[in-house]
Amino acid sequence: MEQLERVREGSGFIAALDQSGGSTPKALKLYGIEESSYSNEAEMFDLVHAMRSRIIKSPVFTSDRILGVILFEMTMNREIEGMGAAEYLWNRKGIVPFLKIDNGLLEEEDGVQLMKPIPQLEQRLNNARSHQVFGTKMRSVIKLANRQGIESCVQQQFEIAVKILQENLTPIIEPEVDIKSPDKAAAEVLLKQSLMTRLNSLTGDQSVMLKLTLPSTIGFYSELASHPRALRVVALSGGYSREKANELLAQNPDLVASFSRALTEGLNAHQSESEFDSVLDESIQSIFDASTIKVN
Repeated sequence: MEQLERVREGSGFIAALDQSGGSTPKALKLYGIEESSYSNEAEMFDLVHAMRSRIIKSPVFTSDRILGVILFEMTMNREIEGMGAAEYLWNRKGIVPFLKIDNGLLEEEDGVQLMKPIPQLEQRLNNARSHQVFGTKMRSVIKLANRQGIESCVQQQFEIAVKILQENLTPIIEPEVDIKSPDKAAAEVLLKQSLMTRLNSLTGDQSVMLKLTLPSTIGFYSELASHPRALRVVALSGGYSREKANELLAQNPDLVASFSRALTEGLNAHQSESEFDSVLDESIQSIFDASTIKVN
């Protein structure tokens, strides 16, 4: 209940530190670690865990500005200063932990990329609960304004979301609209219609969170944010620079950030602790401001 209240009423944003195997090399390269620095996947994940731990342990990474953190499963199963990563976030920092549960994307069909099957779902959810995790996150991608494809995307998300709710976890549903889509605004219209229908189908004791691309029309997702079955609507940066993502976010009064690459922009493995904390502090403050101080 304490985590629920924090997510529902708290001020701040959600940090996405959930890069998986496919996106980890790029994340490490942006952090100043080239692929030649590791020779196998185990070494790669050691390095990315060290990066995530450095961010989470930083004195500027606090619950004053950070509501929650989305973790990759391997991160959740590892330790930070002798505690499980999720337990460290909640018990040491007062930040709500979430777990990325999807296995990546299928090939594009009908203008969307659905999620790959998740045969480990039950085990993954049980593991999450054992680590004091509050909720989950799963991502699919919409590339075209194809009604059939978007409906399939949302249907898949909500079918799995219901299973997550039955395990007393709160799902973050992320049907990302590609910012490079040639008909992004039209896709968002279809997406909102489908999401409203699915939210209306939930029962009174079921609530989900939505993670959506910053919309082409200012305030476009306000109706979703005010829906009684939507606990919170958060925005992904989607490839925009942090400056651009913050600019768009500040124009949408009902959204708070859930940024990944935009959050870590400018951080480098070779920075001193003071340099690292200074860059991270500036990043967190700018995203916090865009999440909480809205402009007309």
